Amino acid sequence: MTKINTHIGRRAFIRNTSLASGGLVLGFSFLNSCKPEQAKEMSGTEMPNEWFEMNSYLKIGDNGMVTVYTPNPEFGQNIRTSMPMLVAEELDVDWKNVVVEQAPYHAEKYGFQLTGGSTGIKARWIPLRMAGATAKQMLMAAAAKTWQVPAEEITTKGGVLQHAASEKSAGYGEMASVAATLDVPVEVQLKEVKDFKLIGRSHKNVDAKKIITGEPMFGMDYQKDGMLIAMIVHPPAFGMTLKSVDDEAVKAMPGIKDVITIKSFKEGFKKHGFDTNAFPELVAIVGNSTWEVMQAKKKLNAEWKPITATTEIVNGFFGKETRNTPAGLESTQGHKAQMEALASIPGNIVRKDGNPEAAFKKAAKILERSYSAPFLAHNSMEPINAFAHVEGNKVKIAAPIQIPSFIIPTLESSLGIPKENIEMELPRMGGGFGRKGYAHFVVEAALISQKVNAPIKLVYSREDDMTTGIYRPTYHATYRAAFDENNNLTALHIKAGGIPESPLFANRFPAGAIDNYLAEEWSIDSNITVGAFRAPRSNFMAGAEQAFLDEVAETMNKDAIQFRLDLLKRAKENPVGEDNQYDAQRYAGVLELVQEKSAWKQKDESKHRGVAAYFCHNSYAAHVLDLKMENGKPVVEKVVCAIDCGVVVNPDAATNMAEGAITDGVGNAFFGELTFKDGVPQKNNFHQYQMIRMKEAPKEIDVHFVQNEIDPTGMGEPPFPPVFGAVANALYKATGQRHYSQPFITKKEVVG
Repeated sequence: MTKINTHIGRRAFIRNTSLASGGLVLGFSFLNSCKPEQAKEMSGTEMPNEWFEMNSYLKIGDNGMVTVYTPNPEFGQNIRTSMPMLVAEELDVDWKNVVVEQAPYHAEKYGFQLTGGSTGIKARWIPLRMAGATAKQMLMAAAAKTWQVPAEEITTKGGVLQHAASEKSAGYGEMASVAATLDVPVEVQLKEVKDFKLIGRSHKNVDAKKIITGEPMFGMDYQKDGMLIAMIVHPPAFGMTLKSVDDEAVKAMPGIKDVITIKSFKEGFKKHGFDTNAFPELVAIVGNSTWEVMQAKKKLNAEWKPITATTEIVNGFFGKETRNTPAGLESTQGHKAQMEALASIPGNIVRKDGNPEAAFKKAAKILERSYSAPFLAHNSMEPINAFAHVEGNKVKIAAPIQIPSFIIPTLESSLGIPKENIEMELPRMGGGFGRKGYAHFVVEAALISQKVNAPIKLVYSREDDMTTGIYRPTYHATYRAAFDENNNLTALHIKAGGIPESPLFANRFPAGAIDNYLAEEWSIDSNITVGAFRAPRSNFMAGAEQAFLDEVAETMNKDAIQFRLDLLKRAKENPVGEDNQYDAQRYAGVLELVQEKSAWKQKDESKHRGVAAYFCHNSYAAHVLDLKMENGKPVVEKVVCAIDCGVVVNPDAATNMAEGAITDGVGNAFFGELTFKDGVPQKNNFHQYQMIRMKEAPKEIDVHFVQNEIDPTGMGEPPFPPVFGAVANALYKATGQRHYSQPFITKKEVVG
């Protein structure tokens, strides 16, 4: 077994036990716990008489029931099941006796409550297991003390303590009161992977029944007596701001309580990187019902004016960053011209191996291709919403957001209320994948509540979100490959950029596998708000890179998978450079697994197959996609997926995430696009913005995981990026036409 010190850092593991009704409460300030919600009865199991407030993830009742609190917001990746499994595994408790509750926001208790970046299980893998193992060891010590036997002779199974020699046994609940008086051990033993009983086995979503029966769980479900509805009137275009408003007619409309203006940021406030909002000065309408407020929005008479260019310093993830916001009304056609212009001149060199200039100069053949992708809207199924009630110097928030910690400083500044007086519940999110990391709508809701002195729920319509949202940036990349007279690849050159950021990952594959390698980047400032979109930047670069590598393999008359494996063999055995941000062996592993499971080597002329593989968020994913054409339209028959994300905690949940990522990727590759004209998004709802339908989803998805004992890495995002390349490569096999610009299918082609 693995021994681990329970004191991880200065505040990592602090004892905070309490005793009440025989219950054991353990405190771990690294992950910690929360103020418990009212316990709900579990079918067939009697709950303890009383739950106790605690400072940990783990609470044991006097009848042996265990409550585990999950601090991370849940938006469909099923961490509310997988995280408690980590605790229950090491605690050695029967899963049916575990109650799972959502913790509210509390930085001091729970640390960084982040949902995003595929970091949830990766970050909690050791601490949550440590919590369970420590509780178990204290219970064993309590039993040893009570029975006057050596602690090393105590065993556990399914929440029961046993001493074989004396034939004594007791449930955890019977020993909880004694355990609560004991010192937290200095170190505990964690199980070896081979000994897991819960981890690695599928367990159904603990919220499944609530979801399918419509039990209130989401932000849109939140209700409070006296609550009013608020909606925002935004400028009609990016690059404009409020000039004046005439609200007399609207205030006289039925059900309308008030019309106010708000400014999201106080003058001089130092923004964080997630304080992204193109429209900080807004008009809000408050009324009794959503319908009445929506009608009032149509009648409001507001004037708008052009913004002025600004430059500000924001606190980004990696320190201070300069954010330039130009004036003007931007259009897609202008963006394309700007990107093509910068793509044609030297960029900022990020990495250079060997002498790529010389290799290209003496090349017998050069292959050059350019790839582009448009802005994309997140289109989370649950509309943007936030409940806020500001009463004097106290604030109550309930909002579906991904990173509550990041919005607290903004709330504190904008409201003029100290952060310790801000209470925040974290309802389940109906989708996110980056969009709900940008919680400007929470600040807006709180400011509105403060001004009208009432509890309010702010609701964005679909049109509001799609036309004033946070978008995936638009990107462009040019790839060049040099070949010698024997058709060997001698050099690779990548130049990538976008609006307003570059998507380049200069140190990822195929860097490290080619002697002569050059990577350059550029970017163009914009006043259109952008942000994280499932697997940020990777979602474009993977598609461009994998499509180009397929064309290189074809030029060299090599099998597509074998060509990639040959490059990875070089990267493993004799790597170029020292900063290669991938493990060549693990990368090759997913390609070999997908090759086997898809029967890639068994040639079938009836199948049009595309392959792609990519590394991001510390994990590796590869897809083989089978496609056919029906009535001139592509139909995805099957996708075989191989993933190396380390130990898979909950296979069902991980498979579901892969299936969702693949379906989402196919839809975005085929249809995803948002264009602009004079600052105005040209699509505002699903009748224009094509989302994938059931009939367009892959008919079959077959997911496989590399079996290893590596600590878990990312899962929610890694399967998404390679889908784009797999689709492009399969389309080429089916039609003979290469696709270089997303979306691959135009609106005209999907009508009807």
